Amino acid sequence: MTDTPFDLTRRTFLDRVLTATAGMGVASAAPWAVSAAEAASAAPATGQRVRLGVIGTGDRGRTLIRNIMKTRNCTVAAICDDYEPHLAKAREIAGATVPAFADHRALLAEKGLDAVVIATPLDLHARHTAASFDAGLHVWCEKAMARTIADCGAMVAKARESRKVLQIGHQRMFHPTYLNALKRVKAGEIGEITQVRASWHRNNSWRRPVPAGVPDRQINWRLYRDRSAGLMTELATHQLQVGNWFLDGVPTKVIGSGSICFWKDGREVYDHVALIYEYSGGRKVIYTSLLNNARYGCEEQIQGSKGTIEPELGRIYQEVPPKQLALQRMHQDVARGSKRTVPIGGATWFPELPVTTPGDSLGWGEYDETLLQFEGFAEAVRAGKPLPGLLTQAYNASVASLLGEQAMDRGEALRWPSDLVSV
Repeated sequence: MTDTPFDLTRRTFLDRVLTATAGMGVASAAPWAVSAAEAASAAPATGQRVRLGVIGTGDRGRTLIRNIMKTRNCTVAAICDDYEPHLAKAREIAGATVPAFADHRALLAEKGLDAVVIATPLDLHARHTAASFDAGLHVWCEKAMARTIADCGAMVAKARESRKVLQIGHQRMFHPTYLNALKRVKAGEIGEITQVRASWHRNNSWRRPVPAGVPDRQINWRLYRDRSAGLMTELATHQLQVGNWFLDGVPTKVIGSGSICFWKDGREVYDHVALIYEYSGGRKVIYTSLLNNARYGCEEQIQGSKGTIEPELGRIYQEVPPKQLALQRMHQDVARGSKRTVPIGGATWFPELPVTTPGDSLGWGEYDETLLQFEGFAEAVRAGKPLPGLLTQAYNASVASLLGEQAMDRGEALRWPSDLVSV
């Protein structure tokens, strides 16, 4: 029986990820990183799926469970959460036969697991990752990596010491459209990139209702400084990873401003941030995020001398679009039966408005990047080696987000740390 195009694409998709991430200037791959050939040969046969224990079954954890259950090479073998309502909802998704635990240590003692998925609050990531490695398990962890730069480094060091896979949830690195965009950037289609403009704008408080008798910090942990950096770690890490990826480097310094200017409800983290990350050669990533206007939503513009790529929207635009002769346009208008005003005289100056020329599609199939990243993780677990480049990207994005928080807190420009661990 022949494979369908969808199966072929998913089976060979890791090759595209490896091509896009390996050998980049930001860092070399870990010495035990899996090769494309090893990843392909390590694909488990039917009935030999990688057995995952999921620690943290809140909204995000349950979304991950649904994705894992759709993969061709993973299965949810255990779940855990210390908040019973979340655990009960996860049972409904994973099935009553899947072991459920209120303590992550009990899950880690469960026999037969290959790896764990960590979707707990940010301040617990480093602790749960270390405990999982000590239990002899590989780790997939939600972004950002940890609450402090030091803990991010400790996670990398622990992965190296244990020689286990540590993969962080930056699913854009498995997104077909983003990979196509990166390929076209490397081919020089938009010229020299000097700026990446990124934003993630929402219009909601981020605050969730708290049941009677439950601490607010347990439900709304994203709003407290010791548990989260708010917009920087929960949203910005995704787009800072994109900036590092497309600029093929890390920032040299960052300056920014953060404030609580709309949701004055006792939260400790900023609800509005604006930062400028500077890279070698004066290149920049300009980033904003806020919680009281969703007009522009989530987007990135990769801006080069010859064009612009908007991977979130799946479009590529030429800086100087092909010109259409006036007589040719008139012929087309007559053929369509359309009429338009022909100016005889007019203004000698026009405002420099945004270019509205239609771009071209970056589309590369309809595949779920969250599902694909778990299939990639399973291949790495089977081979016992991480996919190259992924941890480097995740670590640099987490450091960038936390450094941005520090720059806003201090009100001064901060340089990229010189004492980071080697990834």
